[in-house]
Amino acid sequence: MKRDIIIFELPLNLGLKKKEHETGPGVRKLPDWLRKFDFHKEVNPNAVFRLEAPEYKMELDEESGVLNADEIISYAQKQADLILNHHQKDALYIMLGGDCSILIGSALALKKLGNFGLFYLDGHTDFIPPNLSSTAAAAGMDLAIITGAGHEKLTNIQGLKPYFSEENIFCAGNAETDDEEYVEQILQSDIHYFDLSNLRKNGFGKTAADFLKMVEEKNLDGFFIHLDVDVLKDELMPAVDSRMEAGIDYENLREILMPLIQSPLCFGLEITILDPDYDEGGIYTKPFVKNLIQIIKNKED
Repeated sequence: MKRDIIIFELPLNLGLKKKEHETGPGVRKLPDWLRKFDFHKEVNPNAVFRLEAPEYKMELDEESGVLNADEIISYAQKQADLILNHHQKDALYIMLGGDCSILIGSALALKKLGNFGLFYLDGHTDFIPPNLSSTAAAAGMDLAIITGAGHEKLTNIQGLKPYFSEENIFCAGNAETDDEEYVEQILQSDIHYFDLSNLRKNGFGKTAADFLKMVEEKNLDGFFIHLDVDVLKDELMPAVDSRMEAGIDYENLREILMPLIQSPLCFGLEITILDPDYDEGGIYTKPFVKNLIQIIKNKED
């Protein structure tokens, strides 16, 4: 079945702590950057909607312990409204970040639509409370926030906590495994967790199949995919906020995403963290766009 495709451009960078040499994280440029390399043209969406983000700042919210919490909450609610206002049955939604905190807005929308699963493909778990974060940045805690771990201000927007149930989530690809306290947080949860090593052992295609089986067995209303490009190995995608040498390659990405995106239960996909400021000339973005288009369109080389 050919599905209508709707793109949402979400150039939010408030979920990151800027580096000393930056005026603000360049992830806000990602939607326009992907357009420059013909992502929109190749996807050929039925519609494109954009939600402009506030100017970058670094304000620690004392109540929640999270940077820019009030602005992130406000943006998430507007994002959820935008998604719901343009929701149509059987469409595939592609969300272009922005940083990983755009997941909060997507999660709010999905909670209002039903009971959804989440395939979280990321080079980090992003499953820690504020007191364990060295940056206080929401993008490094978004998986915790959407499952209800953290301050109520962020985890219980509009009384909808949790936005996703832990047991309905697969978190795959974490390469930051040497910090025991960091990893322990997700090990103590009910999330189905596959670090990079276990993802390889289980098999990329099999992990996707296992997830689809879970979605079917639990009779979920559908599922959403989170793709942080830092799950790719550094030689393929160094243009990210928090680089890790280890990661997956494009063939692995294809094995995981193709069966997921082709499922009629796939609500959509969000793409985060690619920073154009660290990819002069698009050396890394061009192959990323090429591979992603093939995956979305279900085409080989």
